[in-house]
Amino acid sequence: MTQVAEALDVRPQSGWTGAEIRGVDLTRPLRDEQVAAIRAALLQWKVVFFRDQVIDHADHVRFASAFGSPTPAHPLFDAIPDSDFPTIYPIFRDRFKARYAESRGYDKTGWHADVTAAVNPPAASILRAEVIPPYGGDTQWSNTVAAYEGLSEPLRVLADRLRAVHRFSPPDGATATADYEARVNRRPLVTEHPVVRVHPETGEKALYVNPGFTTHIVGVSPHESRRLLGLFYDELGRPEYTVRFKWEPGSIAFWDNRAAVHLAPTDLTTDHDRRLYRVTLVGDVPKGPDGRESVALEGEPFEAV
Repeated sequence: MTQVAEALDVRPQSGWTGAEIRGVDLTRPLRDEQVAAIRAALLQWKVVFFRDQVIDHADHVRFASAFGSPTPAHPLFDAIPDSDFPTIYPIFRDRFKARYAESRGYDKTGWHADVTAAVNPPAASILRAEVIPPYGGDTQWSNTVAAYEGLSEPLRVLADRLRAVHRFSPPDGATATADYEARVNRRPLVTEHPVVRVHPETGEKALYVNPGFTTHIVGVSPHESRRLLGLFYDELGRPEYTVRFKWEPGSIAFWDNRAAVHLAPTDLTTDHDRRLYRVTLVGDVPKGPDGRESVALEGEPFEAV
């Protein structure tokens, strides 16, 4: 097979965010040039998608490992029970029932990047679909570089100087179960991050707050914090910065956790099963435009297995 025939086909899915990649078989090890092409598409589009990839857990970990070192499945929650894959986090339909009282079984955290309560949040996440309901359950992503650039210049200047605290906490309106509280208390993770982080590979500035983890902006009043975060969250959720992905069995989404936030589905029902698996990659400590790094207020870095 010639090199031309093996070239990857990168197909953008919206104006700012998301591209589908065709022409690669993830049941096989990637060549260096394929890794480079996928990485380039990821850095440009913030999330890339693959279809019809019927891979197992070992393939999933091998694919992820081509781009970095996998972390443990999750800082607080368990990997696949009774398996040899401590880096794979199961995302099943009922996973929130054990965390929040009166949970309807879906994520209410809103837009978020993964594990930003850690001082070194994952650099990327790779989510693979195995069982998908016949309707509903789409995931959305938003480009946080575009969101930063969409702010007015005076607000960008202000955001460049701000810091914010991130921590694990129940979503608004939800009450944590005793098990959730015990897990948080065993491994508390609280970090002060810059509100704007500089991407370590591209040098782009990205808005680095999210309603899933950010509790408040440092050094301002609670009222000012709520108002400022509301402005930033409004910008993150602007439709033109987003892409919506309809899952199928064998679909994979691979996103840059440093430059994208995602929105889990809230339209799932108890009538149909949904099973996906996620691997995250070790990330660096974010830096703001002033060069100051994030600071852990509680907890240890989220390192490789």
